[in-house]
Amino acid sequence: MGSLNKFTGKLVVVTGPTASGKTGISIKLAKYFGAPIISADSRQFYKEIPIGTAAPARGELKAAKHYMIGQLSISDEYNVSKFEVDVLNLLNNELVDCPVVIMTGGSGLYIDAVCKGIDQLPDIDHDIRSSIKQVFEDNGVDELRNMLLDLDPEYYEQVDLNNPVRLMRAIEVCQQTGKRYSDLRKNNPAIRSFDIIKIAINIPREILVERINKRTDSMISQGWLKEVESVFEHRKLNSLNTVGYKELFAYLENKVTLPEAVEKIKTNTRRYAKRQMTWFRRDDSLNWFSPDDIEGIIQLIENGG
Repeated sequence: MGSLNKFTGKLVVVTGPTASGKTGISIKLAKYFGAPIISADSRQFYKEIPIGTAAPARGELKAAKHYMIGQLSISDEYNVSKFEVDVLNLLNNELVDCPVVIMTGGSGLYIDAVCKGIDQLPDIDHDIRSSIKQVFEDNGVDELRNMLLDLDPEYYEQVDLNNPVRLMRAIEVCQQTGKRYSDLRKNNPAIRSFDIIKIAINIPREILVERINKRTDSMISQGWLKEVESVFEHRKLNSLNTVGYKELFAYLENKVTLPEAVEKIKTNTRRYAKRQMTWFRRDDSLNWFSPDDIEGIIQLIENGG
C-alpha cells in the first residue's frame, strides 16, 4: 500500500443480478450514511461505453461521490488483480477516514477480490498458453466453453461464458496443474482490516425479466446504437466482448436485423443474470433483501451486519 493507514470502517457490498436496482439502492445508502460509492462492475470502468454498461447517469453521479466509473479507456489493459490493488489503495488512502464505504456491482469475481483477495495461481507454461489461444482463434469461444465444461464443470456454472479471457485462464490452470480451477481458488482468504457487510438484491425472476427487457429498450432509445458505432472499429478488444455489444456489432455487420439483435441482447442478458445468481448462491455471507427494503438494509448496517 502507498500508506501506512488502514481502512477500519465498514465496507458495504451491494450486489445482485443485472437490472436488479443496485445503483438506486446504493445511492440511497450513500445519501443516508454520507458514504462514497465504489463500482465493482467490470464494464463500467470504461469511459467510452456508459450506455451499454448501464453506468450511473449524470444525476446519479452527482448524488454521491463515485469511484471506478469511467476511469479507463477500452484499449487499456486491466484485470481483477489490478482492481484489488486499486480499491485497497483507495480505501487505505483517500477513503481511510470514512466510517462507511459502499461497493456495488454484479461482477462477483471483482467483489471477491476486494473481500477475500486473489489467489496466487501458478505461472502458465508458454506452450500451454499459446495452444489455448490458438484454439480460441481457430474455433471461437464455443470451443473454449466445451473445454472448460469438460475440465471443470463447477467453474463452468460460475464464469461469464462470454468472456474468453476468463475461460482461457481457467483452462490454462487446469492443464498446467492437472487440477480443477475451482478447487484452486479461494483456499486462503486474505485478512482485511475492515468489516464487510454484504447485501444481495432478491428479486422475483419474472420481475427481473421484465426489468431487463425494459432496460434494454430504454438503452436503445438513449442512443446505445450510436455508442456501439463509435467503438465498432475496436470490436475485437476484450473490453467490448460483452453482452449487448457483440449482438449490436453483428447488426452493424449485417448479420442480423436490429430487432433480432435487441431480442438476442434480452435473451443473453437473462442468461447472464442466471449465471450471476449461481455465483451469488455459493456465498453464505450474503444478506438477501427485497429491493424495496431500504430500512431493513440500513438497520443491518447500523447493527454491524
